[in-house]
Amino acid sequence: MSKPAAEFIPLNIAILTVSDSRTIAEDSSGQYLVDELKAAGHHLADRQLIKDDIYQIRAVISGWIADPTIHAVITTGGTGFYIRDSMPEAVGVLFDKSIDGFGEMFRLLSKDDIGMSTVQSRAVAGMANGTGIFCLPGSTGACRTGWSDILKEQFDNRTRPCNFVPHFMRVNPSHG
Repeated sequence: MSKPAAEFIPLNIAILTVSDSRTIAEDSSGQYLVDELKAAGHHLADRQLIKDDIYQIRAVISGWIADPTIHAVITTGGTGFYIRDSMPEAVGVLFDKSIDGFGEMFRLLSKDDIGMSTVQSRAVAGMANGTGIFCLPGSTGACRTGWSDILKEQFDNRTRPCNFVPHFMRVNPSHG
């Protein structure tokens, strides 16, 4: 006798765009992520666009990490090598555990689209206080690769043999 299919569990996901030049109205990457997470059945918990400033990034993401209703954060922008790109440095200190495979798989998949330029991607991910944080480059193409080829499946509790959902649903003592 086979097991009945699990019921889909929608996640509450926050989107952060880091850009020194775009506004929310011009943020096609962030909007792509919002549209796709909603189409997949998840909920948009919050959306912000801020300048690439290490302390502003930490402040916004720390607030989301402390909110027990937010399961995951996806960021776009700030992962390159330009002087102001500081996403990995901003979030790395917040991680309780890093998810090394996320950046590795993102670069592997990106190679098909951008060739060896993928080595300049500093896409990173980690867990902090039971919240997943996934940092993507700022281009809409990079967000499409990250969402469609990795996150969409890993944010679906029906994905086997494993997915991130049980890790986001753990009761965390610091959330009271």
